[in-house]
This record gives sequence, structure tokens and C-alpha cells, in this order.
Amino acid sequence: MISHRSYTVEPWAVRETDLNLDVLAQSESVFALSNGHVGWRGNLDEGEPHGLPGSYLNGVHEVHPLPYAEAGYGYPESGQTVINVTNGKVLRLLVDDEPFDLRYGRLVAHERVLDLRRGVLERTCEWTSPAGSTVRVRSTRLVSLAQRSVAAVAYEVEAVGSRSRVVIQSELVANEQLPGSNGDPRAAMALQSPLEPEDDFASGSRLRLVHRTRRSGLRVGVAADHVVTGPERTTTRSESGTDVARLTVTSVLEPGQTLRVEKLVAHGWSGTRSLPAMADQVDAALAAAAHDGWPGLLDEQRAYLDDFWARADVEVDGDEEIQQAVRFALFHVLQAGARAEQRAIPAKGLTGSGYDGHAFWDTEMFVLPVLTHTAPQAVAEALRWRHNTLDEARERAAQLGLGGAAFPWRTIQGAEGSAYWPAGTAAFHVNADIADAVVRYVEATADTAFEREVGVELLVETARLWRSLGHHDHHGVFHIDGVTGPDEYSAVADDNTYTNLMARQNLLAAADAAERHPREAERLGVDEEESAAWRDAAAAVHIPFNQELGVHEQHAGFTRYQRWDFANTRPDQYPLLLNFPYFDLYRKQVVKQADLVLAMYTCAGFFDEQQVARNFAYYEPLTVRDSSLSACCQAVVAAQAGHLRLAFAYTAEAALMDLQDLEHNTRDGLHIASLAGTWMALVAGFGGLRHDGTGLRFAPRLPERLRRLAFNLEHRGRRLRVEIGADKTTYTLLAGPPLTLHHHGEPLRVSTEEPAVRAMPPVPFRPTPEQPPHRAPNGGA
Repeated sequence: MISHRSYTVEPWAVRETDLNLDVLAQSESVFALSNGHVGWRGNLDEGEPHGLPGSYLNGVHEVHPLPYAEAGYGYPESGQTVINVTNGKVLRLLVDDEPFDLRYGRLVAHERVLDLRRGVLERTCEWTSPAGSTVRVRSTRLVSLAQRSVAAVAYEVEAVGSRSRVVIQSELVANEQLPGSNGDPRAAMALQSPLEPEDDFASGSRLRLVHRTRRSGLRVGVAADHVVTGPERTTTRSESGTDVARLTVTSVLEPGQTLRVEKLVAHGWSGTRSLPAMADQVDAALAAAAHDGWPGLLDEQRAYLDDFWARADVEVDGDEEIQQAVRFALFHVLQAGARAEQRAIPAKGLTGSGYDGHAFWDTEMFVLPVLTHTAPQAVAEALRWRHNTLDEARERAAQLGLGGAAFPWRTIQGAEGSAYWPAGTAAFHVNADIADAVVRYVEATADTAFEREVGVELLVETARLWRSLGHHDHHGVFHIDGVTGPDEYSAVADDNTYTNLMARQNLLAAADAAERHPREAERLGVDEEESAAWRDAAAAVHIPFNQELGVHEQHAGFTRYQRWDFANTRPDQYPLLLNFPYFDLYRKQVVKQADLVLAMYTCAGFFDEQQVARNFAYYEPLTVRDSSLSACCQAVVAAQAGHLRLAFAYTAEAALMDLQDLEHNTRDGLHIASLAGTWMALVAGFGGLRHDGTGLRFAPRLPERLRRLAFNLEHRGRRLRVEIGADKTTYTLLAGPPLTLHHHGEPLRVSTEEPAVRAMPPVPFRPTPEQPPHRAPNGGA
């Protein structure tokens, strides 16, 4: 593991014991709080110093022109970028007329703790001003998982050693100045002061600002209320302007006396609601939060998380860093989707503005599988968002001359936002990824109402795309040509194995769903002929295989390409896309991220164990992991192939991606898919969890670094606990009717009456494949 740590290692917390301005932006992402609707980066309460100010509302974005050196038919005209909305977390502090700024004076102590059980960020610090006045500051911050629109801060100042005059300025601030962007200047110009003022209000302890975005036309309202506790003669005064509303609290503190401000903040936005309606909406949310006040919010937050951890906790014995990391990962994955409620789950969640706040295919393939077994309602809501964007996807397919729906490669509100056409046009696998998420959710929950209302239409329209995109050759074989799979170092290729196998599953799932729900199928115009055509295409889909090498090809002809010259590629030339032309990458055997290897996990029933072993051994020396999405996939398949030490190293890389800033870009926001991949590596890798339509299947294998691995799952109204030791696995049904599962292929019936215990079969020995030079797992082996 990396020797320098920014945070201490604890099982239920992430603790920063001093303030290091060099990693401030990274810490702002790590300490971000969200509920999927509201997101607050972990900026210091006083607002400055900061790395990247960030307050986000899921779906609130601005549009801007996309840059093209040369125009082309079908290129998206506009991009979408998440914007920093009105900031309600600011509480500026003045001590004897000097601003409380940790860059000046003397910082005696500073500690921040993200409490994963309670869902709060706590901060304590002691500071001496340049003039010699010392104060102790304590704050606790939360974004409510129970009340979707609400966030809150309790901020307390104590005089230490001498009498101090203290002023707290609690603010709502819009159009904050942001760091300069190195990207498209037209986008930067569009995002400069994107909020136009419409209403400001201040009265007593209440504040409110309402703005509207200049181009996307979205109305944003933020309101705050306060409870102030302090010595006698503490005074308050409120005021508001176009971009700032402020409550000023003034007091004189004797040594040991404290001034406390509890601040409740409500958020709302809409593309259709009127100005009065928006003001009323945030005022009502604020009134609801004030009903039980700060103590009530704390109690609700703890109750919500107690329930979540009872369903979702993963216990790791043998490595304290991985134990902390998987709980940190689960907490942030929950925060990304818990209350998104028919909005996207962005690649960075609401922790930063990286990737412009866009959602990609990794939501369905990495994040939703975790939530399916831990917070399934969030999955239903995320897929309802996809369903709500079907009109845009149908229009995109029609523009491309295709049937059905073509879902976007990257988006916020449903329209394609990628200016890079090999991804934005050719990465059609996102359709099958969405279909896979639908099938997984319905299988895990038996939610037939969702399948009928949402799932069938998603499956039908995605299947229609594949049938129109692919074709039967003169031998009757079904091909899907000119597509980009998950590996972005191979583009516009024929018969990408991952895409073809996922499309095959999509086509069969659509036909099966139409058969189960004939009324919905009839409404969508599905007849027996179309359903039969889907089954025919699925049965005939081409899966490239090199008979001489005995391996599946990532795409047709891939194994005949020249291998990348790894020996003459320097360590500082990674990632390759920043140092070599795509033209060269596209025509060489080099893999940015798991592609064929990912297919062996998502389409596990297609590959036998020998094929898994041979394929993994072939592609491992070609995979450079220039994407954070790769390590967790390689961990899963390495464990299946019996390379447990390597699987553990990849698990560590996925788990520590943000806590140790392995990609050096955590400042832009967390890698939510890699965090989800930590669960995937442990539960699907060492736990061997697979889905094949016949129920849960496990093939547990424990690496030597771990003594025990235990995890809980929700499945069809049941709660299952799996505990893996060195020589046996125990399956305990904690709640629900009896369940039949498989342990290394053996059917096993479990009930709440007594646990079922099974021995662990020996792991087959195979030589561990090498990685490309300089590309061994960051987790260490």
C-alpha cells in the first residue's frame, strides 16, 4: 500500500488529523455529503481556503456549444455541464474583527471526521489569530437521507483564554467564483455566473434566494433558517441582495463561553414551476425540517443508516484499510443514489464537477448492481429516469437511421453530450447495459409492477436497436459491426464480444418480457414475428474466437493486430491516450480497461472455467488500466481464475482509488463506479456471486491476506448473510422464506431455522499472468 496517508485507518470513520492545503481539494471530495438530490462538497465551513467550491442539485445544469474542428451529421450540438448552485453551507467567522482564515495566524489543531455510521461530517479546530485571540470551533454537517431537500450545519465557537468579540455570518451565496478551467473556453464562458437572480428575501432568521439558469431555463431556490444560542446580548441582523442573503450574529464571549448557530437549508429546482411556487416549495421543506430541528435530523440520519448497514455491511478481517475502504465506498454509493429519485446517478455522484457531472454506462454496470442488493428502491428510481428519457433516445436512434432507442454515452438530462463520436455515436453497448440492470433488478426484487410499467418498454426499445443495428450474413450469422465496446483503445470495431453477448442477453430478455406481459407488448406493437426475430438474432450472434490461440477475441480480428510496444513505453507515458494518437492505439493489441474480461463476469454463463482461465491469461498482459473502471473487473475474474493474490491487489486498487488518490484526480470528485467496484471485487470476486436467472450462485474463495469475509444481501424480500472463512462458508438466512442457492454448483436450501455450512473446494493452481511493464496493480501484490 502507499506509505503516505492523508487519513487514519478506522473501521467506521475517515479521519483527517491536520489541515494539508496541498490535498484540500481531494479532501473536499472525500468529505462530500449527499443524498443523490443535494450534494455539498466538503469545503471548510468558512468558505475559504478552498480547492473547488461545490453545491449541487442533481439535474441542474447549463448548456453550452460543443467544439468541432469539422462538423458532421449526427454530432450533438450542445453539451450539458453541472453547475455550482447557491451555496448554503457558508458560515464565515470574524474574531475581534479579524477573519477566521486558517492560512493566517496559528492553527493549533484541526481535525475532520466523516462518521459512516451517523452520516455526518464533524470538525474541530483551535486557532489563534494574528492578534493573539484564540477560539475553538466545532461543527457538524449533514445532508439528510430522510428529508430529500434538506441539509444542515451546527456551528459552535468557544473563546479560549481571553475575551473575544465574535461575528458569524451565515450566508446563501450564488455565482461563486470558481477556479479557471483548462477545457473548452466556450463552455467556461457559458458557466461563468450561470444563475440569474429572480428573488431574494431576508427576515428575522430566515433567508431565501431564487435564481434561474441563463440557457437551460431551470429555476433554483435555496432557503435557510437558524437557531442561535449564545450569551446575553447576542444580536442578529439579516439582509439580502441579488446573489447573497446573510444572517449576521454578533456576541462577546468570555473564556469558556460559546456561540452556537444551527442552520437548516432547503433546496429545490424545476424546469416548469413558477417563481412563487419555487419559493413556497423551499419554504415548506424548511418548515418540515424545523419541526423536529437539528436533533431530529440527527436521529433520522442515524436511523436511516442503521437500517442500511444492517442490509449492506461488508466485514473484512485481515486488512484494516480494505475494511475502512469498503464501508467508505458503500456510504458514498448510497449517497450517490439514495434520493436521486428519477434523476441520473453521475459518474462523480454529487461530489465534484468532474466529467461535467455526466452519467455514463458505468451507472448501470457498476453502481446499480451494488444498490440492487443493498438499496433496491434507488435502482428502480435510476431506471425510471432512463425510462423518462426514452423520447430523446428514440429521437437519437432515428437520427442515426436505427430503430428503437439509442441511449446516450454521456448525459445529464437525456440528450447525448459527447463530442467524441466513436463513443457518443458508436458505444451502443450502453443500451444493453441498461437492459442488464433492468433484468438484474427484477430478478433480485420480483418487482413485477416495475417490470410491467417500466422494464418491458426499456427492454423492447433497446432490443429494437440491436435488431436494426445488426445484420444476418449469407450464412445466417448475426453480426453487429462498427461499434465501440467498453475498451476505449479499440473503437468502431466489428463484433465486439462484450457488445454482442450483452446484446444477445438483451434480445432474449425482451422476448421473454413480451411473453410474460402480452398486454404491454401489444401496446408497444410487439408481435410474434418481431419477438421471433429477436430470438433468431440472439441464437445466431457471432462471438469471435481464435481457434489457434484458444481464446475469445475482444472483437473480430483483434488477436491478429500488432502488440503494443510495451517494452519501449516509459512509465510517464501512461495514460497512453495523453501521449499517443488514438490512431495508433486503435490498431494495436492494447487494452485501456477490462472489456472481454468484463464480459466473462456479466455474461458468465457463456464461458466455461477453462475459457475464463485462458482468456484472462491472454488479456492480462495487454491491459494497462488507464481507466478506474478496470481494476475491480480484473479482481473479479482473477479470483474466478484462481489468482487470489492478484485479485486482492486489484481489489485494493479499486478500494483505495480515492482515499489514496491513485489517479491523482480525486480533487474533481470521487470515482463512484470504482467505489462500487470495491463491493463487486469482494462480493462477486471472493464471494463468487453470479446471476443466471436461476437464483443466487456463490463460488467463494478467500485470499491469504484475509481471514474472514462476511456480507449481507437483500434478495426477493429475504436478507441473506454469507460468511467466508479459510475452509468453510456459512449461509444464514436472517429474514424471509426459505431460499435455494448454489455453492460451487451445489444446490443448497437455507432457512431462518439454522445456518447452512459448506466446505471450500481447493483452488486450482495456474501460473499468475504478468501485467504490462510498469502497470502492476497499485494495491501491490
